[in-house]
Amino acid sequence: MVDRTKFIRESLEESAATKKAILNSCFEDISRAVTIIRDALKNDNKILLCGNGGSAADSQHIATEFTIRLNHEIKRKGLPAIALTTDTSALTAGGNDIGFENTFARLVEALGRKGDVLVGISTSGNSENIIRAADKAHENGMKVIGLLGKDGGKLKSRCDLPIVVPSENTQRIQEGHITIGHIVSELVEMELYG
Repeated sequence: MVDRTKFIRESLEESAATKKAILNSCFEDISRAVTIIRDALKNDNKILLCGNGGSAADSQHIATEFTIRLNHEIKRKGLPAIALTTDTSALTAGGNDIGFENTFARLVEALGRKGDVLVGISTSGNSENIIRAADKAHENGMKVIGLLGKDGGKLKSRCDLPIVVPSENTQRIQEGHITIGHIVSELVEMELYG
């Protein structure tokens, strides 16, 4: 039988320790991500985001922070960000017709333009469909930011800016990704409109 009290305490302590590790190892990369995204938006470019499973949900969450807003004190227009994970017709047609591993790359090919930014989210860094999307983004003249975990996987070397959450635990990596997404979104808002 699991010790519920111990489990809750250890989970929260591990989460807090992961956030401190992010502060120590990812601070400069997070700041660089703000600059890349802010500058793209200043130049009338857009942000595309993709991920699988929980990372798909994070893609949608972060995209919404840009399109709607995060900081309620800042009055601003919507910023162009698209989660490539939300169109079930495109995802299922792509999976059926060209293979799931190619679906995000096809959407990047269709929607991505020079100067845009792709944010690929993968806790392992080894999701083939995210890797192919990153390769296609570079073909389109886009910058690629990776929100990764563990050792960064194969995706790390394909990113202009890999941000690798220093953890082996998928839950803690995902918590780190959404925290990083919130920090980047809010700083972009503040620097553009604050």
